[in-house]
Amino acid sequence: MPDPLSLLPQITWSQLGPSHEKWSSLGSLAAKKSATLITLVVVGLIIQFVLHRLIDRLVRSAEQGALPDRITQATLGRSSAPPVAGSTRRMQRARTMGSLLKSISSGVVVAVIATMMLSALGLNIGPIVASAGIIGVALGFGSQTLVKDFLAGIFLIFEDQYGVGDVIDLGDSLSGTVEAVSLRVTRLRDTNGTVWYVRNGELLRVGNMSQNWARTVLDIQVSAREDLAKVRRVLAEVSDDLWKDDEFDGVIIEQPEIWGIEAMTPDAITLRVTLKTAPMEQWRVAREMRERIKARFDHEDIAAPYPTSVVMNRSNADPEPAPVGADSADA
Repeated sequence: MPDPLSLLPQITWSQLGPSHEKWSSLGSLAAKKSATLITLVVVGLIIQFVLHRLIDRLVRSAEQGALPDRITQATLGRSSAPPVAGSTRRMQRARTMGSLLKSISSGVVVAVIATMMLSALGLNIGPIVASAGIIGVALGFGSQTLVKDFLAGIFLIFEDQYGVGDVIDLGDSLSGTVEAVSLRVTRLRDTNGTVWYVRNGELLRVGNMSQNWARTVLDIQVSAREDLAKVRRVLAEVSDDLWKDDEFDGVIIEQPEIWGIEAMTPDAITLRVTLKTAPMEQWRVAREMRERIKARFDHEDIAAPYPTSVVMNRSNADPEPAPVGADSADA
């Protein structure tokens, strides 16, 4: 009995026609380009790894901030001083920005490598590049302010110029507590409760009153007739008692100083007292110092300055004062 397979017509590869040749050419093309594609992928991964390492180093530098922690602790000077709260916040913000930069760098690397892979496969990437260029130019002209705000926000966060909870002064009589910081805007609430939204690109200068440490500066006025040695002694005792108070342990971080006479008038003498405090504590210390100084001055009978003036009364019986030059005229 004959084999059934022998009854089937024999088909050779040459009889497959153009379709076989097409698939064969595609296979050879894929085989030739596979090495190039793999090389591009490996190069992209290496570039991404290097960029991520650089971003990690930048993040570690940003975590240290403008003042390293070891210097900050040395500045505090007291072993019982509380840890710097801004250090944790600074680390969190730096790591957040590091993640954002890693995502951006990865997206750029993937886009470039994908374009190069399309070019390696023989596709025309000219229209793609031209479209990307046109879109980039359009965005550049149409959103210059937006790009400026985002770049300023990135540097603002990395340099830890201020953060949520800080009290800052932006000039133009605008100051308050920071409630939110984004890449584009900063939300600020002033002492009246008004919320201000300030674009990061418009910030020319920022005064941070709650970073690393603060200082309480008090100008105390006494009567010009008071004994200055006694007044200085009383101010030194009051400030030293506050410095040693357990309630303010870690709040006042250095020995208070009496800088001396700041101003003099015929009625008053102004002496300046300074206390170095932890961030955000300078106003509390100032209020406590004023209260204690007032109570101590009352106890020591140290008078506050009062304006003095001389009042001259003249009755109708008093002779009129002679005009200037009258005697010489009569002579």
